[in-house]
Amino acid sequence: MIHNTPITDLKGIGDKTAGYFNKLNITYVKDLLYHFPRDYETFEEPINIKDTVPGEICAVYASVTGIPNLKKVRNLTILNVLIKDSTGGMQLTFFNMPYLKKVLKPGGYYVFRGMIQTRGVAKIMEQPKLYSMEDYRKQTNMLQPRYSLTKGLSNQSIQKAVKQALTFYTFEQEYYPSTIIDEYNLISGKEALCSIHFPIDKEELLKARKRIVFDEFFSFLLMLRKNKELSAKLENKFQMFETADTVRFLEQLPFNLTKGQKHVWQEIRNDLASSYCMNRLIQGDVGSGKTIVALLALLMCVANGHQGAMMAPTEVLAKQHFESVKTYTKQYGLAFKPILLVGSMSAKEKKEAYDMIALGEVNLVIGTHALIQDKVNYKDLGLVVTDEQHRFGVMQRENLVKKGSNPHVLVMSATPIPRTLAIILYGDLNISVIDELPADRLPIKNCVVNTSFRPKAYEFIAKEVAQGRQAYVICPMVEDGELEDAENVIEYAGKLQAVLPEQIRVSYLHGKMRPADKNRIMEDFSAGNIDVLVSTTVIEVGINVPNATVMMVENAERFGLAQLHQLRGRVGRGEHQSYCIFVSTNEKKETMERLDILNKSNDGFFIASEDLKLRGPGELFGVRQSGELAFEIGDIYADADILKAANDAVDDLLERDRQLLLPENQPLKRHFMEMDRNAIDFRTI
Repeated sequence: MIHNTPITDLKGIGDKTAGYFNKLNITYVKDLLYHFPRDYETFEEPINIKDTVPGEICAVYASVTGIPNLKKVRNLTILNVLIKDSTGGMQLTFFNMPYLKKVLKPGGYYVFRGMIQTRGVAKIMEQPKLYSMEDYRKQTNMLQPRYSLTKGLSNQSIQKAVKQALTFYTFEQEYYPSTIIDEYNLISGKEALCSIHFPIDKEELLKARKRIVFDEFFSFLLMLRKNKELSAKLENKFQMFETADTVRFLEQLPFNLTKGQKHVWQEIRNDLASSYCMNRLIQGDVGSGKTIVALLALLMCVANGHQGAMMAPTEVLAKQHFESVKTYTKQYGLAFKPILLVGSMSAKEKKEAYDMIALGEVNLVIGTHALIQDKVNYKDLGLVVTDEQHRFGVMQRENLVKKGSNPHVLVMSATPIPRTLAIILYGDLNISVIDELPADRLPIKNCVVNTSFRPKAYEFIAKEVAQGRQAYVICPMVEDGELEDAENVIEYAGKLQAVLPEQIRVSYLHGKMRPADKNRIMEDFSAGNIDVLVSTTVIEVGINVPNATVMMVENAERFGLAQLHQLRGRVGRGEHQSYCIFVSTNEKKETMERLDILNKSNDGFFIASEDLKLRGPGELFGVRQSGELAFEIGDIYADADILKAANDAVDDLLERDRQLLLPENQPLKRHFMEMDRNAIDFRTI
């Protein structure tokens, strides 16, 4: 079996190489097989230069003309070379690859493969790969898997290890009963694993992906049913009633709540005073004012003599919430006695916080996952608030709830999910929606452009920085197969530093950084010590910088619309006009029309519904998935049909056999009992 087989059992993987795999959270063979390709490459036949299309990855067979020109701009080396075939010519540009000057001999023929871009009327190819015709032919017309990498591991080394694992290890028996396999037209788990890594064609890949996405959704929803059963109609041990504290706070605020905020606040008050525990989700667009409503609920909680807890997805955001609460408390004389609890605190600071929480000396605890550590004991936890719900997952939310004696639960999400899907995904919660923005919010100005607009975009960023503002530049995972997203961001930051004025401070952020380094960068940006932050989508949640007025998203076509809208929400948070520039390397009509939806609307729920219409499984390739609700490859927009099917399958299964006692359901029961995480006790379902 593959579950607990260490990867060092694979031929060619010693302790040193295993260390590289460990950096990708791969310790066992099972981890390796579930390290899915992040995308696939198809090597088409080379075409003539005149037939290449801007915005598409093309391969051309051409000769080098003239001597390559190498120049250095600060820390960046730029190599330009001209190539030609019988139909025309093109310029190639390579960054930080000076050794190619000796490789690219005039008259030499190569296959050059890369993204076609335009500069005026001229076509160019940046950072292409080059092959001999013989090497290129070996890969033609095959789907080649490309994996997320780390330094020391190549794409080829991961492919080799996966092939070995698929060949020599036995797999878990099929755990779904035949009724589910047949009704939902699923291939076997083993077939799916083989085909997700090495598909013969696109059709086979789609079948494999459907099975794996179905598994993800099915597991999540089965866990959700357990939560729903446990949380349904729990007795309210913390009945709370409105006091003068919240009324006075609202009267003193320099703004009025919107109609949507008032409606949700009324729903929360009703919940807190009712006979049953509150279990509510506030869904609201970025900037709609969810946090102030949650703060009112927490104020009502402490005014009734209980403790409240608020969990944020990052330390930076937790600290920002903490500082806001301290400011409000001092300014308006609120009843809060807040404390911060985050992972980076010293052991002594944590011990002091634990003691104060246990003794009830503080009535509001704000923090990150540190709030659910074993050492944290609350004296009288009456209300739990989690921010950016989808970043935590069902188990973590449940762990926080277990810290009290069935406290009220309020979760917030800025992820704009259409109601039909929200009912499935948040089936254990009552849903409230804040569907309007405060009147004083300036709408973000958007534009969708091609790569030729980059120089103007850089000039615009420099102009905003000169006026004291800040900017984000977002990069997706890099297209070059041998690099990881971290290296892509670092390389882009270097290029940007070279073209922007020298005094502009550029830094970068990516998911592979140590948590302490990520926090330091986000805090520096928040404090205004960084002017331009180049980042992957790790910035999607977790930082609030009102001074940031520009968001530039590279390769915007590789993201879902809903995620682009989430990213856009990082700007437009202050008094200054904000702007979002979506740069598309693909100039196809349908691509530009899809992105233009963002140009026309700042309404997250409208955008989410359009995303749902536009993104079917046939359009997955080349669109970077958003990874909502911590799904590995499932996407709630593109895979909405699979999500609904998995929901139906769970409902039907539990209706027929709630505790999975029938013989045909025993393999499924064993499978979920053996899962390392999200273990389910079916006696409670």
